[in-house]
Amino acid sequence: MAHTPSAIKHLRQTKKRTERNVAVKKNITYLKRQLLKSITAKDTVKAKDWFNQLVKHLDKAALKNVIKKNTASRNKSRLSKKVNAISK
Repeated sequence: MAHTPSAIKHLRQTKKRTERNVAVKKNITYLKRQLLKSITAKDTVKAKDWFNQLVKHLDKAALKNVIKKNTASRNKSRLSKKVNAISK
């Protein structure tokens, strides 16, 4: 366990950041799930809407180093292929 005041503060900060990062990742997972549901239902309007929201959240998470930049890029690429496939 931490002994110095600065170490105790660091633990508080880490806990707060971890909670925030987990919330962001859960939101991204939720958006992906909704997008994939709309893709399987072949609902192009909803799929594009969910995709736009997901891209926004992925970019923001990558910018704040919650996820890596390449991970965000890979997810966007793979999901955009699926969205484009049903819109044709």
